Amino acid sequence: MRIGLVCALALAFVPASAAQPAGHQHTPGGAPSEGHLEAQACLDEFDAVVRDGRGFGLAFAADQHGYPGPMHVLELKDRLGLTPAQETRVRALMQGMFAESRPKSARLLDAEARLRALFAGGGADEAAVRAATAEVERARREVRLVHLLAHLKTREILTDAQRRAYHEARWPGR
Repeated sequence: MRIGLVCALALAFVPASAAQPAGHQHTPGGAPSEGHLEAQACLDEFDAVVRDGRGFGLAFAADQHGYPGPMHVLELKDRLGLTPAQETRVRALMQGMFAESRPKSARLLDAEARLRALFAGGGADEAAVRAATAEVERARREVRLVHLLAHLKTREILTDAQRRAYHEARWPGR
């Protein structure tokens, strides 16, 4: 779970083209360093989570500041004391979020794969890299927007007390 949070923070707040693990060092003989292996594990986790339509930290800006996410609200429904009507609304919101985010997430992952393929195939030049990176960031923006807007809509469903309880559960000590 901890590495997932670290990966989420790294990938959510650092542009894809600039993501580097801390202590980025090469090992003699070209063997992957521990940092490279951790970065690859992080990218693999990102791909799996995003492919499923989840945000992988893309909505932390909302979640940390009183705008709960629908999936996490449902996970905490008993603690929050959701009414059946609230649960129905949040569940519908989450299903709609996934229906919209999954195809957009697939486009993001495809764009990332095309960017990597430029380098893997030896065809990377400045124009191609600029275009591919712009495509990745457009796709990332669309996925992120789906999740941020779902947080806005979820907040409207909850009471002030439920939002406070959510924040205490998700961000203790903040």
